[in-house]
Amino acid sequence: MKLSIPDHIRMLKPYVAGKPLEELEREYGITNAIKLASNENPLGPSPKAVKAIQQAVEKMHRYPNGGSYDLIGRLSKRLNINRENIVLGNGSDDIIAMLAQVLLQPGDEAVLPLPSFLFYDIVIRSFGATPVGVPLKSHSTDLDGMLACINSKTRLVFVNNPHNPTGSLISRESLEAFIAALPADIVLVIDEAYIEFVRDRDCPDSIDYLKSDKIVVGLRTFSKAYGLAGLRIGYGLMPSFLTDLLNRVRQPFNVNSLAQEGAIAALEDEDFLADTVALVYDELDFLYAGLDDLAIEYLKSQANFFLIRVAKSADEVFEDLLKQGVIVRSMSAYGYPDCIRVNVGRHHENVRLLEALAVVLKKGG
Repeated sequence: MKLSIPDHIRMLKPYVAGKPLEELEREYGITNAIKLASNENPLGPSPKAVKAIQQAVEKMHRYPNGGSYDLIGRLSKRLNINRENIVLGNGSDDIIAMLAQVLLQPGDEAVLPLPSFLFYDIVIRSFGATPVGVPLKSHSTDLDGMLACINSKTRLVFVNNPHNPTGSLISRESLEAFIAALPADIVLVIDEAYIEFVRDRDCPDSIDYLKSDKIVVGLRTFSKAYGLAGLRIGYGLMPSFLTDLLNRVRQPFNVNSLAQEGAIAALEDEDFLADTVALVYDELDFLYAGLDDLAIEYLKSQANFFLIRVAKSADEVFEDLLKQGVIVRSMSAYGYPDCIRVNVGRHHENVRLLEALAVVLKKGG
């Protein structure tokens, strides 16, 4: 049977996620590997979330609350915004897909930094629209360059703050000037997946712009600071009219029961969140100092990950580190052929990373 597949679908390249730890150990014949590739929480999930999930398992024969009523209520109270401003998704990428479905048609354009989260490009193309990538400027989002690319075809603009993969931050002043310059009929999506890790007090908050005269959407997740990546749960913050539109296309029961209960418990576990952030700050500083000692260049970050310039092929270094049992992410696909990205691990994992880098890059010996 020959199917008629639209060209814009046929030309898509699937998103390639990092391989699970167990799969890499089998593939490379290594044991006791450490994974510092996916920006995950080094402490694991919140103990309170684990307990809540275990209790919720007994009700797995029931469908989840289709509107995630309790979780939206907790988020509304925590963030001090109305329930009508919140949409939950099966990961924040679910929200990205819903926004594209509601706002994009064939021939439309969406402007985004280059590089950034690869799924933006995929979802834009999947609706027949065109992604317009604007190269970074000094490893940071070029807001002026993005404004220059906006035209009558533009429907969506994406920025991630902090930026992935560089960890750079858009300041409050810069973002507010950017928002002020945007046409009123364009939706600005601010992906704040790593906002809990930001040290800079000048970091803007998308919530502050929900009532502005421009259309601003904030994206957040429970995957990073809250340690619930395996449950796939994120949320979008947006004007109520846009919430209404997304709920019209949102899949039934898109957030499962375990994810809802785990997220509620994680929100209440403030000590765990504080411990996570403190560990990331301490270990980032430890890694920076260790790389300085090895004379290895890196970019300081406002997230729980950062880029290391390895001064040779990032793909080659990725493979060499794998043989040492250390899993990182090559940035060659992101336009940084001589950089790897690592996330902060526990102290013993970070020590092992530095030792492996010293061997692979032949530093200090």
